[in-house]
Amino acid sequence: MKTLKKITVVTAIAFLPLLGLSQSIFDKYERMDNVGAVIVNKGMIDLFTKIGDMSNDKEAKEFIDVAKDLKGVKVFITEDKKVSMDMDNTVHKYLKSSKLEELMRVKDKDVNVKFYIRNGKKKDHVSELLMFVSGMKDLDVDLHGRKFETVLVSLTGDIDLKKIGALTERMNLPKELNKAGRK
Repeated sequence: MKTLKKITVVTAIAFLPLLGLSQSIFDKYERMDNVGAVIVNKGMIDLFTKIGDMSNDKEAKEFIDVAKDLKGVKVFITEDKKVSMDMDNTVHKYLKSSKLEELMRVKDKDVNVKFYIRNGKKKDHVSELLMFVSGMKDLDVDLHGRKFETVLVSLTGDIDLKKIGALTERMNLPKELNKAGRK
């Protein structure tokens, strides 16, 4: 009987990473000096929503409605060409191993914006939204003297694509995410 318990415990521990407790393939960018990173975990999202619940502001309520079902937000930005190429390779590798499907892509001159989703349990809901923007170096987008080449945004949770605009405004996420809900 003790052996069966040990086998059960070992098996459960072996499968924990498959249940979403493992780190993201993109977490390596957090530690790089030439990458700007914003990571918002479930605890902080819950705190935002609790504080926002006290507000009478309609925009705040819309934000809370979307944010309460998020598990995490990750944004990585770089101006480094080598890191940009690595991000591109990592995204392609991730797409091959995940169940994400392309939602849409936008190309304007050298800038490429691609959206990928993992379908959720409800219609117009996704469990993951991945946005990858590359080729931005020549755009007139300047943040603290830096011209970014690549932006990678990952949202996980129960995401209502029809309400994503409220989230992009309140968290200053790229405005292209607003287009993700429109097929």
